[in-house]
Amino acid sequence: MRLSEALRINQAPAPPGARPKKLHLVCGFTPLHLETFVKARAKLRFPAAELTIGAGLFGDLEGNIKRASEERAAEGAVVILEWSDVDERLGLRASAGWSAATLADIEQQAAEKLPRLEAALSELAKVTPVALVAPTLPLPPLSHLPPFQAGAFDLELRSLMSGFLGRVSRCKGVRVVSDAALALHSPHTERRDVKLELLAGFPYTLPHASHVAQLSLACLFPAPPKKGLITDLDDTLWKGILGEAGIPGVSWSIESQAQSHSLYQQALASLSESGVLIAIVSKNDPELVRQALERPDILLNPKSVFPIEASWGAKSEAVGRVLQTWNVAADSIVFVDDSLMELAEVADRYPGIECLRFPTDDPAAVLDLLFLLRERFGKQELREEDRIRLPSLRSQAERQKHGPATGAPEDFLARLDAKLTLNYSTCGDDGRALELVNKTNQFNLNGQRYSLAEWHSYFEQPGAFLVTAAYEDRFGPLGKIAVLAGRRHTQSEYVQVDMWVMSCRAFSRQIEFQVLRSLYQKYGAATLAFSFAQTERNGPLQEFFSRFIPSGMPEGNFDLTASAFHKACPQLFHEVVETS
Repeated sequence: MRLSEALRINQAPAPPGARPKKLHLVCGFTPLHLETFVKARAKLRFPAAELTIGAGLFGDLEGNIKRASEERAAEGAVVILEWSDVDERLGLRASAGWSAATLADIEQQAAEKLPRLEAALSELAKVTPVALVAPTLPLPPLSHLPPFQAGAFDLELRSLMSGFLGRVSRCKGVRVVSDAALALHSPHTERRDVKLELLAGFPYTLPHASHVAQLSLACLFPAPPKKGLITDLDDTLWKGILGEAGIPGVSWSIESQAQSHSLYQQALASLSESGVLIAIVSKNDPELVRQALERPDILLNPKSVFPIEASWGAKSEAVGRVLQTWNVAADSIVFVDDSLMELAEVADRYPGIECLRFPTDDPAAVLDLLFLLRERFGKQELREEDRIRLPSLRSQAERQKHGPATGAPEDFLARLDAKLTLNYSTCGDDGRALELVNKTNQFNLNGQRYSLAEWHSYFEQPGAFLVTAAYEDRFGPLGKIAVLAGRRHTQSEYVQVDMWVMSCRAFSRQIEFQVLRSLYQKYGAATLAFSFAQTERNGPLQEFFSRFIPSGMPEGNFDLTASAFHKACPQLFHEVVETS
């Protein structure tokens, strides 16, 4: 992004009714053009907001971090740490000398200051997400050694910094921007503007400031991860055509010059381990596919793949069956195939799906593809729900297989041995709850998304509460699958419901009825008032509410009395456990 473009973005007025949002830019130098780029990137990320950027005092990084911690309303904080923030003598504006005694003192000061910065960052991360940019500028030529030789001072200083970054990266809420990723766009030799640093205290070139802002905001507000990957087999998962080469003839080893396919298999296995759904869609004989996937040297465990669609029909039809099995939307899926024609056919049927070509004959491009997949599926943390996602899908398929072909569905539900655990809380410390609210579409009360600051602010309101629901039955656990948040009016039998979402994996188990019944009972509510809004994708929620509103769904907020609910509520069979 050029400076002129950033200025144009920043000068554009906020739309009518824009909600105010604040972002901290925490650094020890004059923010100058970096502030311009950060604000522009933030405005692109939040186009409907009225943005302000809070900057601190020159030369006081530690104090700026502490002051930012005192403001709980910020959406996030970009923290820039350069060597001069560890000790000003490591910058270009100090005149304290570079003697051996000075270097020894700098090393001691760094060992004392980095733990203080670590503690300050940890406190800041408790109130807002933090994107930390590690030192991006080179050290000045301090020691007697030639610059092409690393000395004990440099190595010890970098060791202290490396240990510091390793520790803060483990702090919940802190995300360290990768210098390797930054180097791809901003070479080390093109980062520093010496003249501007000496004149105005701003050390960055314009391109470097732009790239720092871009990666910081991407790290601070990453796109929601995709949910599943559908892959082809021939010349994609392995090298060769299974129907022609036979089971022993397909390969993925370095000896057969097919190491790119080995890397791809390892990447898919790793994605599956982190909760990403993996499926296969291939024009092949199903029995040959089954036998090939059972080869002992394969690097992708077949148990990590579900479903496997091997047939001779159109791939778009097979992809459709996978989407139905997973019960997910096409725009949360990546499809990988070596054939441009197959990619085009699937993309034409499902415009929302991201179709990526596997570049069979270009190993460098394969590595680029693996980095892109990491970007699409990257997560800030792994949860229990990620671990059980695939088993729960398999149990769902098993459940459908054993469901009654005839007879009332209630009879089958009664035999599920279903257990619903409802947790009531008055704080917003549950990260999984926020994640569900921000990524769920089909069963979503109004489609409202929340930043971490907005989420915490919500639960500071009088009477605010949070309900999470975890489910399991004889086919296995689904984990935490529903979230409801509202406000109780203590002087009346009236409860406001502002958020309510449920994972599509939990459909058809009558969990939604049990959650509302518990809410009426818990608070003795005569009426639940829902902050409802129709969206393009919350049809399942509208279908649920239509049971209680025969006259048709309203477009906005509505009330549901306890008598109306209980009159239309079916018989429920869950064992309900309430915790707090």
